[in-house]
Amino acid sequence: MRSLIRYTNPRSTGLLPSFDLMSRSPWSGVESELDRLFDTALSGLVAPVFDNHFPIDIYEDKENTYVRAELPGVNREDIKVEMVDGYLTVNASRKNLPADGKSEESFAFSRSVSIPDNVHADKVAAAYENGVLTVTLPKQEEAKPKKIAISVK
Repeated sequence: MRSLIRYTNPRSTGLLPSFDLMSRSPWSGVESELDRLFDTALSGLVAPVFDNHFPIDIYEDKENTYVRAELPGVNREDIKVEMVDGYLTVNASRKNLPADGKSEESFAFSRSVSIPDNVHADKVAAAYENGVLTVTLPKQEEAKPKKIAISVK
């Protein structure tokens, strides 16, 4: 059985406005959200908007937990994966040559996720293929009851 969790960069503003029925129109929250969406879309036409987070998928099977991140356009040598104090951190950078061809732009991305306690840290592996980073976190064997023979003296 596999379970999939999608983590994205959450926004602090919600789509449902909170309002006081006596003082504001119920549409004022919707209007401000639409204005914000159009402003964001228009600003993206002038200069691209880049976020320093990227979506990741976490899923597991009986033997492993997997963390998958899509990092298109990132070179393998520009990715760092670290596991420290119960967190898996992925850092990546990408360089873009703008349309003017004069100056190079550099973007850095980073994500940290909490990892389960039952991960065998010495056997963690990462692979990068076709713009997709997959980190495999092997699970430790659960403590199995062991029968102890009683000898006769």
